[in-house]
Amino acid sequence: MNPNLPNQVFTTSGSLVDLVDKRLMVVLRDGRKILGFLRSFDQFANLVLQDSVERIFIKDMYGDLDRGVFVIRGENVVLLGEIDHDKEDDLPLKQIPYAEVRRLQKEEAEERQKQDKLKHQLLHNQGFSVDFLDTDLY
Repeated sequence: MNPNLPNQVFTTSGSLVDLVDKRLMVVLRDGRKILGFLRSFDQFANLVLQDSVERIFIKDMYGDLDRGVFVIRGENVVLLGEIDHDKEDDLPLKQIPYAEVRRLQKEEAEERQKQDKLKHQLLHNQGFSVDFLDTDLY
């Protein structure tokens, strides 16, 4: 670090050097959350995670799907951060089997879809133009 710039912050992939061999959570553009140990990266912020899992959160529960070695293209990274092991153990989250999380996630998506259809129908009945109209509602 340059002594003339004590508050210098790196915003390039070079700032990832300090995170090598540490456990990270990476949030991807498609919303997935991947946890794993950062083993390598390049100038484009492409990442290689080892012992990785895909974690899905539903309310106060989560489930993990083992992914092993996971390569992430840098342009798909929205956010990444180091996992604090001490604080992770104190979180009020309950781990449940991955299959159960997927079932709950599917139920939640179906409920959200029903609510959206109802909202669109109500808006349509009030004279608003709705981009998505489901023909079986009318």
